[in-house]
Amino acid sequence: MTMPHFQRHPAARVFMGDHLHIPQAQTALSNIPAQPLAAAITGLWATLGTNTPFCVSDLPVANIDQMPTSHFATLTGGTSGAPKVIQRSQASWIANFSANAERFDHTAKDSIAVLGALSHSLALYGILEGIHLGLTVHALSSLKPSGQSAQMHSHGCSILYATPTQLRLLPAATRLPHIRLILCGGGSLGPDIRRHITAICPNAQLHVFYGAAETSFITLSDDATPLGSVGRAYQDVEIAVRDADAAGTGVIWVRSPYLFEHYLQGSSPHTRRDGDWMTVGEYGTLDAQGNLFLRGRAGRAINIADTTVFPEELETQLSALDGVSQCAVLAQPDTLRGHTLIAVLEGPEDAQLRNLVLTQCKTNGQTGLRDVTFLDPFPLLTSGKPDLPRIAALTGCVL
Repeated sequence: MTMPHFQRHPAARVFMGDHLHIPQAQTALSNIPAQPLAAAITGLWATLGTNTPFCVSDLPVANIDQMPTSHFATLTGGTSGAPKVIQRSQASWIANFSANAERFDHTAKDSIAVLGALSHSLALYGILEGIHLGLTVHALSSLKPSGQSAQMHSHGCSILYATPTQLRLLPAATRLPHIRLILCGGGSLGPDIRRHITAICPNAQLHVFYGAAETSFITLSDDATPLGSVGRAYQDVEIAVRDADAAGTGVIWVRSPYLFEHYLQGSSPHTRRDGDWMTVGEYGTLDAQGNLFLRGRAGRAINIADTTVFPEELETQLSALDGVSQCAVLAQPDTLRGHTLIAVLEGPEDAQLRNLVLTQCKTNGQTGLRDVTFLDPFPLLTSGKPDLPRIAALTGCVL
């Protein structure tokens, strides 16, 4: 059976800023540079449809040529360490393209805007989806947020792929009435950012999805999703919570046509397979309606007074507070309790916000948080997620 490959649809066009990108003749590449953007797009365009396995990365990746021609490599987010390189079949993302086109009624008139660098799997996914389906794509990572907004407005972009940080940075004065669909991944979306992007894109359906580079889409949220949930299972995905405790919290396992093959570089002790099922070591609960609620990853779990605590839960709650734009919760060793928690917020020192956070945590019974500190600038990865190793180094915390 022949495996499908990414194709350059004859109707596809790629804009970088205000310029239609017309690639020069070039040999197909296995290692495609992620920067500068023009080189990334040129390399990607030349490689698609040539049966050449590839990876778009800031650094060359070994052993790409040894992959099957029907596969490609992409990078994990690297939130808590160096990004890992994963190998997946092109068919796994092509199945995603078809599912999205059906669910969201893509037409030839749609144009996709992508704000991130191609080294981030979300940005690469959005660009490949447009090229494969024959849509117009606007690759905007080389522009500042004001320039990104201007280009989306002038070209009437209708679909936007972005992270919460990228949405937050779009200028509040901008109006993008042509955006009909926003697919946001890479973190929780607090009420401040929701209000911000709803004002900018008043006609858009906003869907926050949960997934990972290893799994692609797992869940999709909508207006009916309960507060605190990341939504219900994405099309053709099955979710199970195994080894649950009395509160229903257990390990999240998924069965899906969108799963990766294996790690090409790096590894994770928390990524496991059981037949057709896979887990990346995330913990959560499922309600009776199939809504998934995340607790956190095993790799970030912290022991406080013989109780397992997931920093991601507290990060989500703090992100919902007015005045909190970016935050990370890290640990400090404690001789009596094992660890205590430190909340690191984006911005200059703010005594009022510190008191608000500490009061909120005390009210909610979260006694593990003992201090709040601020970083300005706040270290971020190219994906827009907090750079936890850098934050830990600057604050004396541990991961």
